[in-house]
Amino acid sequence: MSDRNRYSRKAALSLRISEFEVPPMQDLLIVGRKAPIGPEAVRRMAEALSPEQFSLIKIDHPRIEAVLMRNSLMQMLDKDVLMNIILEEAQNMISDSMVLRSELKIAISVEREVDLP
Repeated sequence: MSDRNRYSRKAALSLRISEFEVPPMQDLLIVGRKAPIGPEAVRRMAEALSPEQFSLIKIDHPRIEAVLMRNSLMQMLDKDVLMNIILEEAQNMISDSMVLRSELKIAISVEREVDLP
């Protein structure tokens, strides 16, 4: 048996992928039910600053009326998964008259091992 068959050499690779963002808008706006700026005004503002980059998601919640979310986030993760996390975290700090701005970064980490020749 040759030495080549008794030993194997492997390498571990780590790859991180995250979204490339274009200023000036951040990733999320969470709009309270009695906020001074309503969901439609938020949508128009986002469209003027970054056309076709954001979607307005109206929700049925006692304090939160809508969430404006960067479309690329929903391309990386399921919208319902994102909304559940956002609402779970935001509902503890928002009042119905607030608009919260948030940064949401998604990083995908991949590790693989490959056999070396």
